[in-house]
Amino acid sequence: MDKETQAKMLESLIGRESVRVDEPLAAYTTFLIGGPADFLVSPRTEEQVCSVVAWCREADVPFRVMGLGSDVLVSDRGVRGVVLRLAENFAAMSFEGEVVQVQAGCSNEEVARAACLAGLSGYEFACGIPGTVGGAAIMNAGAYGGEFKDVAEAVRCLTSAGEVVDVPAAEAAWSYRHSMMDEVGSIVLGATLRLVPGECGAIQARMDDLAQRRSEKQPLEMPSAGSTFKRPEGCFVGQLVQEAGLRGYRVGGAQVSEKHTGFVVNAGGATADDVRRLVAVVQERVLAHAGVLLEPEVRMWGFED
Repeated sequence: MDKETQAKMLESLIGRESVRVDEPLAAYTTFLIGGPADFLVSPRTEEQVCSVVAWCREADVPFRVMGLGSDVLVSDRGVRGVVLRLAENFAAMSFEGEVVQVQAGCSNEEVARAACLAGLSGYEFACGIPGTVGGAAIMNAGAYGGEFKDVAEAVRCLTSAGEVVDVPAAEAAWSYRHSMMDEVGSIVLGATLRLVPGECGAIQARMDDLAQRRSEKQPLEMPSAGSTFKRPEGCFVGQLVQEAGLRGYRVGGAQVSEKHTGFVVNAGGATADDVRRLVAVVQERVLAHAGVLLEPEVRMWGFED
């Protein structure tokens, strides 16, 4: 089946306006790096997600799921198959008392701000995490003493068997940057959160404080994918990288941040290969210096093709 035929079939499922062919992904990632996806599709409903995934499986077309691209490094050559982007078009949110229903494409900042306006506390920790609820659920996103698992009651998923199910929090098996959903290849469609009543002014003050702390410590002014490596038990990544003498170290346009050495940033014109090579240098130097092998937190797409 040629690409034109595949595009028409996808358009028949979710509409022409929701399908882009050979779409460069750089503009859809926080690294501002990435070659084209064969097809970038933006579903608006659960039914559309299910239809696209079912078609991909039947047609043997590879597919991946992207939110706001905040934890992804896309190869300069791009990725084959379909990228389902669950972001602005998949971002409904509703409140009923202390319970919040959110679709996977809601940004963490949007949820935190809406909760604040509703007088609900508990999601402040995520207000500065530059991703979506879907990514937060898959990775058990956390910051400043809070984690997604602390506020989630259930996660709505499309399983690898093609069923839409609500996974109770007790079955999600969350741990540090890990979940059962990620392990078994489920697609997060949304989540049910339970927050606690609070005073809007106090909630906003907490979010403002966290935003200031992030701004002071993290290189938010430069494109990146957030923390590049997972935190090893008993260690701080930034300290390990700094002690290995890599502050400001560059490979092409990719650089170890001078502000926070746990971040690899796009210092201008970086390619995906630049970033990948720099990640490898950091791993090698830290292993040689401290005997610790850093594991990337950033997901790398398209390098296996």
